[in-house]
Amino acid sequence: MTTVIDGKKAAASVVDAVTSAATALERDTGRKPGLAVVIVGNDPASHAYVSSKSKMAKQCGFKSVQHTLPEETSQETLMGLVAELNADPEIDGILVQLPLPKHLDSDPVIQSILPEKDVDGLHVVNAGKLATGDAETGLVSCTPAGAMLLVRQIHGRDLSGLNAMVIGRSNLFGKPMAQLLLAANATVTIGHSRSRDLPAIARNADILVAAVGRAEMVKADWLKPGATVIDVGINRVPAPEKGEGKYKLVGDVAFAECAPVAAAISPVPGGVGPMTIAMLMANTVIAAYRAQGKVAPKF
Repeated sequence: MTTVIDGKKAAASVVDAVTSAATALERDTGRKPGLAVVIVGNDPASHAYVSSKSKMAKQCGFKSVQHTLPEETSQETLMGLVAELNADPEIDGILVQLPLPKHLDSDPVIQSILPEKDVDGLHVVNAGKLATGDAETGLVSCTPAGAMLLVRQIHGRDLSGLNAMVIGRSNLFGKPMAQLLLAANATVTIGHSRSRDLPAIARNADILVAAVGRAEMVKADWLKPGATVIDVGINRVPAPEKGEGKYKLVGDVAFAECAPVAAAISPVPGGVGPMTIAMLMANTVIAAYRAQGKVAPKF
């Protein structure tokens, strides 16, 4: 019987642990973890994400601050705001919602966030710490951290002897995911658009993680029977069965045909998605503990 991995349930348990840790920190130090979210412009999807992040931060007992800047905000103004937040002792985590409007260059903005406040885990210092195995002082990018937690639910913390494959090599997900799997002792392959015969490589994987942004690309014949499949893709595709002009969300894995072959599989929606915001909260509470010189909780 295939296990359908419940990301909502896993995320709820992380949020419970974060809330307990935040309560304990406030009791011991008199201050709440502080999260500042910065959004520029009018993108509706970004605004929806930001409001859910701010709501979750309040639910966890954080000090939650949102800065909403107009579309025409200059690079200099945005960098100035990040510098202010870096200097604010009540802010432990800074998140700049991407994508930014086209006239802004996101990379200098992200790299200007202090690494210890980079709760998105995108600073080169945090990427370097992950690559060198420093789990004690770095912060891990939220979506890979969440996907890894789902892998651990099935296989535990030690993946010795297991072959893992990540399809996708982005800095945002593919590379950090591969590093996390490697740190857990898996034998790791990264597949991408230039790989020769992806299905053949995928068939060796005990753990297959798909993150390419191509709707239902991974088919049943790509899977090793009994594999664990983590689907990170979120793709909007037409859903005429729901009515004219309607859409539905699907992953990078053809769920209906892959589920019977896999031993465990994460659905879209309801799999990795809920984990991303939960791990953002986890990173914020970790950063807050470290800022107070305390041993940070593990998730």
